[in-house]
Amino acid sequence: MIKTKPTGPIPSGYDTIGGELAIGGQKASALVQENGSPLFVYSRAMLDGRLAALRAAMPEGLDLHYAMKANPFPPLLRHMVGLVDGIDIASGGELRMALDAGAAPEKISFAGPGKRDDELQRAIQAGVTINIESPGECGRALKIGAAVDKKPRLAIRVNPDFDLKGSGMKMGGGAKPFGMDIELVAPVVNQILEARADWRGFHIFAGSQALSADAIIETQAQTLELAARLATAIGQSPAHINLGGGFGIPYFPGDEQVDIVKVGKALADQFKYLPDILSSTQFAIELGRYMVGEAGVYLTRIVDRKVSQGQVFLVCDGGLHHQLAASGNFGTVVRRNYPAAIASRFDQQPEETVSIVGCLCTPLDRLSDNAAMPRAEVGDIVAIFCAGAYGATASPANFLGQGAATEIFVG
Repeated sequence: MIKTKPTGPIPSGYDTIGGELAIGGQKASALVQENGSPLFVYSRAMLDGRLAALRAAMPEGLDLHYAMKANPFPPLLRHMVGLVDGIDIASGGELRMALDAGAAPEKISFAGPGKRDDELQRAIQAGVTINIESPGECGRALKIGAAVDKKPRLAIRVNPDFDLKGSGMKMGGGAKPFGMDIELVAPVVNQILEARADWRGFHIFAGSQALSADAIIETQAQTLELAARLATAIGQSPAHINLGGGFGIPYFPGDEQVDIVKVGKALADQFKYLPDILSSTQFAIELGRYMVGEAGVYLTRIVDRKVSQGQVFLVCDGGLHHQLAASGNFGTVVRRNYPAAIASRFDQQPEETVSIVGCLCTPLDRLSDNAAMPRAEVGDIVAIFCAGAYGATASPANFLGQGAATEIFVG
């Protein structure tokens, strides 16, 4: 007997029209008929709702930054520019996309451990804040700024001596390619000040994809303490501190939403007791997947239904080349099922155990493993949820010559 494996929780906020999944007021079948399959669909209403909830939960005056690596789709990015207080980028290509989307240069910050000289020059000339990751990068930025006669805006990305407990990706707490070890920070800031560059403050990012409010609260407290310690050692108040992000979304069975109200209340309490050296500092948090992940759905059409040794396989025209994370090949140690459904039979109860697989000639191409689903036939549409972050641009779209999926932004 085939053991059924649970799927992750489907995000709230999606509707049913005529028994089908609806996104932005349109049935999945209509979206696929108009735009083809496979298809990424991003919901404006879901984004607006998530940002409104964040604003309500977080302390007044806290800036919300969008880490655009999560999803740089131009229509979505233009919309996000109008919703957030800053855009965080990680390459020269993202710099171009952010500027094209209408982001003000002074609202852009540039992180990443391997910035090339041409990227540094473009960032300096544009007037964006560069999060310096090493003493060597600082020296290059100052040299380039002098050569182009432009004062660079520089912040220090700090490699903290702690990590975000329970995070999917730990960005601190040991030897890391990201940011500067704590003992290097004050000397490099002094170098920036002596060069009369514009020191903007700190970027301290300890980890990502955490679901525990308590872990996030503890990390934010540690971050504020570290920032105060560093500022005191430098003897100057930082203009801006990016506290990182780390808010996760539920992907797998048993996952629950982060309690952002609890996080926001704790951060507001921490802000009440800031030391004098941080009293005039502007704070921000940086979020990517939390803002956009649940607003995206990947739709793919079933092209074959087959049975092999008693197991049912629904073979789709999409696959891991668009949804690498859902296939379990994006850093997951133990493969678990993402939220998934038969979009064209969204209101029906499960009838059978099936594996949803893609069109690639590799056993890795599995979007859902032995999941309980309504009976589906050729032509039905599968929905993979939580596809708004790290899908289209973080997956090997050209593997086996398949090519990219269509992306659309709907109301």
